[in-house]
Amino acid sequence: MDSVLSACGLNGKKEKVQEERHLRANDREFNLSFKYANNAIKTSKYNIFTFLPLNLFEQFQRLANAYFVFLLILQLIPAISSLSWFTTVVPLLLVLCITLAKDGTDDINRHKNDRQVNNRRVDVLIDGQLKSEKWMNVQVGDIIKLENNQFVTVRTLTLLYTSSDPGTNLKVKQALTVTGDLGDNIDTLAAFDGEVHCEAPNNRLDKFTGTLTVQGETYALDNERILLRGCTLRNTEWCFGLVLFGGPDTKLMQNSGKSVFKRTSIDHLMNVLVLFIFGLLACMCTTLAIGNGIWEHQQGTSFTAFLPRQDGANAAFSGFLSFWSYVIILNTVVPISLYVSVEILRLGNSYFIDWDRKMYHTKTDTPAQARTTTLNEELGQIKYIFSDKTGTLTQNIMTFNRCSINGKSYGEVVDFSGQRVEITEKTEKVDFSWNSLADTKFCFHDHALVEAVKQGSSEVHAFFRLLALCHTVMPEEKTEGQLFYQAQSPDEGALVTAARNFGFVFRTRTPETISVVEMGINITYELLAVLDFNNVRKRMSVIVRSPDGRLTLYCKGADTIIYERLHPSCSKVMEVTTEHLNEYAGEGLRTLALAYKDLDEAEFEQWRERHHEASTALEDREEKLDAIYEEIEKDLMLIGATAVEDKLQDGVPQTIEQLAQADIKIWVLTGDKQETAENIGYSCNMLREEMTEVFIIAADTAEGVKEELVTARKKMSPDSPEEPPFLKSRFRGQKSQVVLDEESNGEYGLVINGHSLAYGLQKDFQLELLRTACMCQTVICCRVTPLQKAQVVELVKKYKKAVTLAIGDGANDVSMIKAAHIGVGISGQEGMQAVLSSDFSFAQFRYLQRLLLVHGHWSYLRMCKFLCYFFYKNFSFTFVHFWYGFFCGFSAQTVYDEWFITMYNLVYTALPIIGLSLFDQDVNDRWSMQYPQLYAPGQKNQYFNKMTFVKILLHSCYSSLILFFIPYAAMQDTVRDDGKDIADYQSFAFVALSAMNHFFLWGSLSVFFAITFTMYSNGMYLIFTSSFPFIGTARNSLNQPNVWLTIFLTTLLCVLPVVALRFLLIQLRPTINDKVDQNTQTHIQRPSFVYLLSSQKELFLALYLFIYLFLMVCHNTNLTGYYASLQFCTNLTLFLPTPAFPLLCFISTILNSSPVLSFFSSFTFSSLFSHPLLHSSLPSCLLSTPLISLFLLSPFPSSPFSSFFLFSLLLSTLFIFPPLLFSFFSHALSSP
Repeated sequence: MDSVLSACGLNGKKEKVQEERHLRANDREFNLSFKYANNAIKTSKYNIFTFLPLNLFEQFQRLANAYFVFLLILQLIPAISSLSWFTTVVPLLLVLCITLAKDGTDDINRHKNDRQVNNRRVDVLIDGQLKSEKWMNVQVGDIIKLENNQFVTVRTLTLLYTSSDPGTNLKVKQALTVTGDLGDNIDTLAAFDGEVHCEAPNNRLDKFTGTLTVQGETYALDNERILLRGCTLRNTEWCFGLVLFGGPDTKLMQNSGKSVFKRTSIDHLMNVLVLFIFGLLACMCTTLAIGNGIWEHQQGTSFTAFLPRQDGANAAFSGFLSFWSYVIILNTVVPISLYVSVEILRLGNSYFIDWDRKMYHTKTDTPAQARTTTLNEELGQIKYIFSDKTGTLTQNIMTFNRCSINGKSYGEVVDFSGQRVEITEKTEKVDFSWNSLADTKFCFHDHALVEAVKQGSSEVHAFFRLLALCHTVMPEEKTEGQLFYQAQSPDEGALVTAARNFGFVFRTRTPETISVVEMGINITYELLAVLDFNNVRKRMSVIVRSPDGRLTLYCKGADTIIYERLHPSCSKVMEVTTEHLNEYAGEGLRTLALAYKDLDEAEFEQWRERHHEASTALEDREEKLDAIYEEIEKDLMLIGATAVEDKLQDGVPQTIEQLAQADIKIWVLTGDKQETAENIGYSCNMLREEMTEVFIIAADTAEGVKEELVTARKKMSPDSPEEPPFLKSRFRGQKSQVVLDEESNGEYGLVINGHSLAYGLQKDFQLELLRTACMCQTVICCRVTPLQKAQVVELVKKYKKAVTLAIGDGANDVSMIKAAHIGVGISGQEGMQAVLSSDFSFAQFRYLQRLLLVHGHWSYLRMCKFLCYFFYKNFSFTFVHFWYGFFCGFSAQTVYDEWFITMYNLVYTALPIIGLSLFDQDVNDRWSMQYPQLYAPGQKNQYFNKMTFVKILLHSCYSSLILFFIPYAAMQDTVRDDGKDIADYQSFAFVALSAMNHFFLWGSLSVFFAITFTMYSNGMYLIFTSSFPFIGTARNSLNQPNVWLTIFLTTLLCVLPVVALRFLLIQLRPTINDKVDQNTQTHIQRPSFVYLLSSQKELFLALYLFIYLFLMVCHNTNLTGYYASLQFCTNLTLFLPTPAFPLLCFISTILNSSPVLSFFSSFTFSSLFSHPLLHSSLPSCLLSTPLISLFLLSPFPSSPFSSFFLFSLLLSTLFIFPPLLFSFFSHALSSP
């Protein structure tokens, strides 16, 4: 179990020392003694008995859920609780049930998948017979039979025999010769008793170490002899295999553990804010508790006659109890439903990515896929992109283009004067009709190479012979002469196809032989050893024996690696070949160097013995093999070099240009030569001729690399300090790890090779590398290893306060994809390794701009709006309780009905913001792509940060004051129209909650009224008397006109400052979104009525006129002020544009009607608006109104006088609202 936990990235109690595995074929009794796992798998987390307790245990580990359980416990204490238990239980149960349903559905699907996999059938050799068994019943040591297109049953098995050449388009697997001779004879297979010693279960997919002992002889087992569970058998009719690992011990299951959980920057910020909210809650509760103690000390004795105190109770104890009571009442400030709502939003935005037809690749039938639902908004904040080149920027479809053989270059087309001719579709192609086995799709234009082959040039023949022998390609010949090559990489396929067309046809292979048709003659070479390619060696070699007994080592690989192992006599050829390689790389071609070496028979036999010892070692096998390979791969003779073309994908230059306009920096990390990488950089518009300079970092020493980096930095910024500028903490003033961005005096690029990068990534130089690279617009790292790719990403993540994205298509990109904040996989020619490790995937690089500029931008915007609204409504709701505490003797009495508190977050305010957060678009997708600058606010995290949170807090405080004091003052001395009293606690509470709900949920009035009238009905009171005390309150309140006017006024006063501020900001400090929105408005023709509704100026004017008329009506007990206002309104219509004139005429008609006049004449707020400050402010409002209206209706809002008009508007607004609030407070506090 500990090994499984360790493989999954978890820590067990104590990691056991892994031991090697020992098993015997066809001996279940022997293998069962080791208690190896069977082949049944279990990916589900729960069963019918453990689901509820385990899932609840996991949920209560979350802070918010545990907090609400703590509240429930407090509510069970009568001396503390002033709320019923259901106010906490109902929201908690809903959140728990939603999570239970989600987790339960996921686990049911896992159970179904487990049953489907475990019940698959496979043929197993048992007691000398092949029997069909379920996968779950297969045991270690069994011999099983697999057929073509069938899934591999177990994790790994040793291939015993194949009916034909095995292999897929990616991985080639071959049987050992000693087991291949067993054939398909069941009796022979049943008698097989080979023993295997191999490594313990682990999650390394690219490595396997083991040995097979048969009749006293030991044979090496490596990854080439192993099939992994979950793979599919291709190009092979059938095969037999020995089961080595089963079920949870397979590499597939070992890699199915929890991957690194990625969290967005907003997630981290929310965690900090939740802690702040807990602190705010504690402060509010402490303030109210102190107030309770003071009130009890000063006023409490006056109420003991009808509220007697318990024995031993005093003011301090009352304050203590009040603290915990307010912890319960103010619990809505803690966002329990926030995390569930966020997951819903992320899931919905993930579906939008999956459903986007503009990211669907028709040719390969590949849609875009969001493989994770937790990182959507992070797509809108990307600052750095790390990209692979081959298969990511290019198509990874290789064509043989040029070559250099013994110092002579081939592939160019020249005219009679020796001038180079550009190759087009009309250029004459080489005729390969003389070769019956040639590939008709192969295209080449240089006839000189064909003539050299026909003339029997030994160097040219050796060149193509090497290409035909040194590879891992598998041929498939379904009909005579129709060859199909299955290559592990497109490079190998292109080179073998080139050799095929030039007369050296690779025909068939076995584990010991390779058959080649050389210029029409069948020749079989004995394959003695294969020296594998890997990312460290960067080369591959084969040792073959020709029919005449000659031993030869053929090697191909990166030129820098091959040059280090050449014989000194090759210096002249190497110089010429290097010139050719640089020329090819400058054209963007991928190059390889080719070399060979003749071997002495006796020397080879000695080496072969050492190789066998190293290959059968169970410890440090790779290191020993590398040392053995180094012994023989030296003093090579250079043959030449190849150059293959890998064309760019469609839309790559345009995509990179768009991303650059969005201020996203792109770094290319590739294994290609420096010249190739530079050429691709220019082709992709990453490097441009108009750049100030492109720095080349190619030093071979650590000090040289540092000197070149410093020189480049000083050129870009001569005043740059020697020490890197670190970001200082705002509170403590201490330096953080974040390195600040430094400005450059131009546009620069940086190209660095793998050797120099290795020095730059050292601890002493990495900050210098980071500073210099981040000052450049484009960075290209060439000749880098997969490990270096991940190290570069980690370097930027560690020292830059920026979000990173890595994109690649191959297995060598997996480490980089996992290291970045967001990993994107491209499903291309190199399999699905990158896709399986990624967070998002699609088929073409060009879809990245839509993923970021459209979906990323929208997701970030929606998430920020949701969070702002969520915190705002919760704070506004909770602060009303806080203000009410000062009017109820700090007795922890609630303002609202308990059922309203219960359903406020769950029902009343849930749907609108979720709908907005799922479908809101500031601009459509076309404008998002046309204006990449819209992406900038996400990079700077402008829409939701700590300062935004403070603004939300202050805005909520203001709104809560309006929501509490306007209904309080309006209901204080008010009676019904029939003379009955309406100023009771329930009616006030109902008006307050109605104003609250209408403000937050105007679109859900039907739901509000349906639930409200039900809860406040006689029937609910008779059934649940203690739970529904607000009987008849809705009927008593909602049939009064002044209640509706109070609700409307409250809502208007909450909205009007926001509209005013928004209007001012658009005029004075428009954001990029405002500018784009105004630009889009000019391109859209709208009807006059729609234009009227969408006009911000007229909307603001209408709101301003309404509040102006309302204040005048409320201020004057007679109708003089009303008529004056109406006359002013009528005169103002002369300045209005044509669409607004009919609307104001209609408003004037309504206002002049008898019912409206009688209503206003009977309604007065004289006691509320009687404060002297209000009297003094109204004249200034009257004076500023014409100026404001003139500004609002002016056809030239950007004229020099605009600032004066804006100042008048702001001044009048400031004059209105402070007197209002002051009047409310004075009236409320002075009331007996």
